[in-house]
Amino acid sequence: MRRADRLFQIVQLLRHDRVVTACDLAEALEVSARTIYRDMQDLGLSGVPITGEAGVGYRLLKGFHMPPLMFSEEELAALLLGARMVRAWTDKSLARAAHQAMRKIEAVIPEHLKPELAREEMLVPDFSSSREVAEHLALLRGAIKQQQKVSYDYIREDGQHSSRTVHPLGLFYWGKVWTLVAWCELRDVFRHFRLDRIQRMAVLSGRFESVPGRTLQDFLSTVCGDG
Repeated sequence: MRRADRLFQIVQLLRHDRVVTACDLAEALEVSARTIYRDMQDLGLSGVPITGEAGVGYRLLKGFHMPPLMFSEEELAALLLGARMVRAWTDKSLARAAHQAMRKIEAVIPEHLKPELAREEMLVPDFSSSREVAEHLALLRGAIKQQQKVSYDYIREDGQHSSRTVHPLGLFYWGKVWTLVAWCELRDVFRHFRLDRIQRMAVLSGRFESVPGRTLQDFLSTVCGDG
C-alpha cells in the first residue's frame, strides 16, 4: 500500500467517533505501530485534527470533512457495478482493492448521493470463477507486471496434455472464462490459454524482454488489424 493511501485509510478508520489505538491501526493496515506513530505525526503537521498520543489512542475531531467528490448518479452506478464485477470475477487482492476503493468514495461523496451506493438493481453473481482460476489470475497479474516467465501444464480442448513456458502478456475475460495471451517458447508464436485448463503453474525467476513483434500490442495488431 502506498503511504498516501495508508494515510487516507487512517483518516477513514478514525471517523467513527471513538478512540483507536496505534496497535489497532497497525493491525488493520498491516504495518508496525512505529509506522503508525510517524503517520500520526505527519497527519497532525498537515492540519488533520487528530487528538491523542502513543500508548493511549487517537481520535479524529468532529467537524473534519474530506472534500466531496462530484459524481452523477450514473457515474456512481458504473463505479458500483465495476467494483462488484472485480469482487466477483477476479482474485482476492483485486477484490479487496475494489472494496477499499468504494469505501474511499463513500467517505467523500456528498450525503445525498450515498444511498446510490446501496442500490442493488444490477447484481453480479460470484460463481463464474473457481478458486484455482483466481489463484492463477493473481500469479499471472504479478508475472505480467514484473515480466517474469511462467511455466505450467496445460490441458488442451481435445484432452491432450503439454508443458509450456511462456512470456505472459495480457489477461482477457470473456464473460465466462479468463484467458491468458502469451508468447509461447514451445511454439515460438503467440498463444492464448484458458486459465481453467492450467495446472501446476509456477512463476519463474527468469525475466523476458519486450521484443518487437512479441508484445501485447503486436498481438492486438494481428487480431484487430492496424486500423
